[in-house]
Order: sequence, then C-alpha cells, then structure tokens
Amino acid sequence: MSNFQANRYLVSFNTRTDLHQFTDVLIIGAGIAGIRAALEIPPELSVLVLNKDKLAESNSSYAQGGIAGVLSAEDRFENHIEDTHIAGAGLCDFDTVEMVVREAPSQISDLIRFGVKFDLENGELALTREGGHSHRRIVHALGDSTGHEVMRALLQKAKQSPNIVLQGETITIDFLTHEENCLGAIAWRKGVGRILIWAKAIILASGGCGMIYRETTNPPVATGDGMAAAWRAGAILQDMEFMQFHPTVLYVAGSSRSLISEAVRGEGGYLRDVNGVRFMLDADPRAELAPRDIVSRAIFKTMERTQHPNVYLDLSHLDPKLVLQRFPGIAKACSAFGIDITKDRIPVRPGAHYMIGGVHVDLRGHTNLPGLFAAGEVTSSGLHGANRLASNSLIEGLVYGTNCAREASNYALSNRQDFHAIPLKNQIHTPAESEILDVADLTNSLRSLMTRNMGIVRDRKRMLEAQRDVEFWSKYVLAREFQSRAGWELQNLLTVARLMIHAALTREESRGTHYRADFPETNDRNWKTHLRSPPRTDL
Repeated sequence: MSNFQANRYLVSFNTRTDLHQFTDVLIIGAGIAGIRAALEIPPELSVLVLNKDKLAESNSSYAQGGIAGVLSAEDRFENHIEDTHIAGAGLCDFDTVEMVVREAPSQISDLIRFGVKFDLENGELALTREGGHSHRRIVHALGDSTGHEVMRALLQKAKQSPNIVLQGETITIDFLTHEENCLGAIAWRKGVGRILIWAKAIILASGGCGMIYRETTNPPVATGDGMAAAWRAGAILQDMEFMQFHPTVLYVAGSSRSLISEAVRGEGGYLRDVNGVRFMLDADPRAELAPRDIVSRAIFKTMERTQHPNVYLDLSHLDPKLVLQRFPGIAKACSAFGIDITKDRIPVRPGAHYMIGGVHVDLRGHTNLPGLFAAGEVTSSGLHGANRLASNSLIEGLVYGTNCAREASNYALSNRQDFHAIPLKNQIHTPAESEILDVADLTNSLRSLMTRNMGIVRDRKRMLEAQRDVEFWSKYVLAREFQSRAGWELQNLLTVARLMIHAALTREESRGTHYRADFPETNDRNWKTHLRSPPRTDL
C-alpha cells in the first residue's frame, strides 16, 4: 500500500459549535442485525437507530432465500455445523459456528413471536434446501421474499417500542473517538446537516459493500461506509479478500441486476450453457447444489469457454404450479422482460453478493474499540470462513444483533452518570489547486476496475494494476472534504477497495471465494489463517 496517510475524519467539525444529540445506545443500520439489536435493549435505555436511506432500505430487505436453522427431525445441529465448515474452506471459527447454529431455532421462534409469517406446509414450517446444505432447513416467507417479510415485522415491532427512535435518511460519516474509546458518531441528516451524536454504547450494523462492483445484487446503500469509518477510527478489519459472488443474478443487458435465489437450484433448477449443456455435472459431484464459490467459478469458466455473456437457469422440467408458488417475486421480475420462468430459460451470471470480511468481532460482538460493538455483514465473525453457506447470513445477524444488544446494554448501564460532549475538533484543508471532481464518473470507473481485476478469478498482474489505479485516485480523493453523500460514499469505496486489494495480493493461494489463477491450490501450511488489515497509520 502507498505511504500517504489517510485522514482520520472525512469532514471538519467542532464540538463547541456543532449540533448535538444524546442517546444511551446508538445503532447504525436498520437491517436485520440492527433492528434485532434494538428490540433486545431493555426499556430503561434510550435507543437511536440510524439508517442511511429510508428505513426499509437495507440488504436484509432484499434477501430472498430464507433463514437456515435445524428444525426437522431428520436434521441435526452437527449436520448444519459440518455443512458450514465445508463451505467455509477451513477458515470458520469453531466456537462461532457452534453458537450460531445452536441458537438458530430459538431466533426463528422469536421472529414468529415478533409477527413474521413464514410459509407453511401442512401446518408446519415449510423447509427448503439450498447449495451446500445436506438437509432441508431453510425457512422462507412469501415464497421468495423472506427478507421483506422479516424486516416488515421487525420494523413494525420497533416502531411500537417507546424507547426506540428510528431515524432514516441519516448517513453516518465517522465515529467520534477519544483515547481509543468510541463515544459516538458524526452524521449528516437530510434537512438538518451535520450532527454529533453521543452515546454510552454504539452498535455498528451498517451492512456490506457490494456496490464496489459493477455487477451486484446489493442495493445502492451498500457502499462499505461502516467498515471504512470503523477502520479510520482504529477498529481491526480482517478477511477483506473474501467477497462472495452469488452465482445467479438476472442478466438482461441495460437493466438493473436482480437476484435469482439459491432456492431455485435448491428446488431442482438446472444450469445450462448457451448450447443447452448442463455443465455443473462435470464441475462438482453436487452439481447445482455445490457451494456458491464453486458454482460461480464454473459459470465464469463456462462463459469464457462459450464466449457468451451469461448462462441459463432452466426450470422447465419442474411443476409450473410449484415454481410460481415458491418464486412469485422472481417470476414477476422476469416477466418484465418477457421471460416465463416455468418454460423459458433465465439468463444469469454471477454478481457481488456478500462481503465475508469486515470489522473483527468476538463471540459477543465486541470490537477492539471500547464502546463499539458490531453485528451482521459489516463484521468478520468467523462464521463464514472463506465462503458463506447459503442462508447463514440472516441468522448471523439475528444472533449477533442479540448478543451485541446485551453487551452494549451492560456497557451503557455500567456508565450511568450523565455524559456530555467533550472538546474535539477536526479541520480538513482541501488543496487549493483541487479541481471539481466528477464523483459519479470516478465511482463508475472504480466499480468497473474492481469487476475486471478483483472479481471471481484473480491474478497478481491484474491486482497490481487495480492497486495502482486505486492508489492514484485515493491520493486526490481522500485528501478532500466533500459535502455530499455521493462524495463520502466514493471515499469509503476507495478505502474498502484498498484494503480488499491489499489482502488479496497478500494471500498467495486459492481458498473459498478468493481464487487466484497464479496460485490455484489451497495451501493450509502457510495460509490457513486470517489476514488483518493494516491500521490507518501504517498506510
């Protein structure tokens, strides 16, 4: 990485003159981890939940497949644990996997208690199977709109809780720290401007960074803001080389990308190349039900071999009634392009889906910064190892959101005295010779670069090219002070890109979602370990 130092804060501020707000517990992010955390905070503590966009806009809301948990007599905790470790390619943390898997059924029961209406079959929870799972253990809702239904119920419950304040359209720019303690955050609220929010405990649940790639299933809010802000504050980040690509994203040139759920293959869908050949049979014994990293690479190689921009999902051999019942959302999205999923092949290709790396947390959600806890996709908990097992993400958000809430509550309650703003200020001097930047053009250039050079298949030459371009852009973008969400998002995307490229260049092997054509083998002797990102002061 380059030898220039990144700014500690992205914006200028002064605690003596800026607007302030106080809360016992501050939660950043209104996805499944953040709202589950809010609901676990005891009523005597005030809770403020910030979301960058509208409250319903989060990765969690877009989750289609479902939530994994051992719920049938044929299944065992040991099976789910083993499936998770196999998918994670040797890097899963044993204690984390054990904890999350064993707490999954009770978390699903809590969701039902909160009002989530899961799909039923003969009066029992309907269970499906997805790639990498040995048993049917995925609960789902509204067919293929699980995230939407879960977040509907959780947000409704949170709105009914008198100690919880939900604040949308508020972007968190940075964390306020003093003597390595996290004391709050600098935010920008629509219609208000900059505001300094002070809290006795902070829970970071801001989600992932899929928008760092041109092809992604993530909504526009997923720009890695929480990861970048935590890193600037001194939090430890790890596993930043591991970005999971979902194998099947609807590909219609010129349109937005829509996720085609893993559950489509779980219900028996076939992957075919442009010539109609079912290629997964030769790629892996599990065929279409292989873990996502294997399926994504097989699709990538098939696209290269056929010189065709996509492959196809075929459901024509399945019962049309079942297909439409299980996948109404997918059927509707495809019908907009004249595709009947019961008989037409669906054009798909991989897209960036889930960031496995992030802020390092322990079993209870503690970061290395006192006062800062974290849960969900923004973290690296060790659950996913080098490749996430399908439908393990929502359950991770629920378990860690609950754990964080309990720890943050104890932390806040142990600090009962009145708290106040401390004298802090920051002044950024944008170089006088700086020209006006086309932020949108630079953001698009970064996303295209990461797609070309840091995608499913990587090598040193292309990653060094990416590193050179990102470092060049960073030198004149990170030194500036922006006054807009788009500018801060670009700075955060560049920061996360630098950390991802650095980690990917360092790991000279192939493991899970990180595949290097120049080091195609897995090397347990040297690389069966987690890589931590360099601190800001060492850049």
